[in-house]
Amino acid sequence: MRKRARPRTGRRTAPVRLGYKLSSEEQGPRELIRLARMAEEHGFSFALISNHFHPLTDRQGQSPFVWSVIGGIAQATRRLALGTAVTCPTVRIHPALVAQAAATCALLMGGRFFLGLGTGENLNEHIVGQGWPETEVRQEWLLEACR
Repeated sequence: MRKRARPRTGRRTAPVRLGYKLSSEEQGPRELIRLARMAEEHGFSFALISNHFHPLTDRQGQSPFVWSVIGGIAQATRRLALGTAVTCPTVRIHPALVAQAAATCALLMGGRFFLGLGTGENLNEHIVGQGWPETEVRQEWLLEACR
């Protein structure tokens, strides 16, 4: 029996990469570092870590400062890529500070760090005492912060 050739589309398919979600609202800093190390040991190629000020529910009870945890993960892993999912560079943390933190993490991780940005959510951003603007306003702020 003859094999039929696959039709060529001109596109190459990217290999599948599996990632692990580090929920900072559910785990303390030491546990997040341990889980990141285990994710690397079990073959995950990347992890995403949430950047929350408050846990989503009272039962979760955590929310360590993500930038410190990333420094710990940088020292505990060697191959695992890591990104924020996601950081809001507008209300709670000034864009210049996010840029400094991300650049520091990228250096600590030897280029394995990537920055995920978003418009934020009231639960985590309201702590600075400003009102919570409409989606369109937050999207404008995000674009300005990225520039």
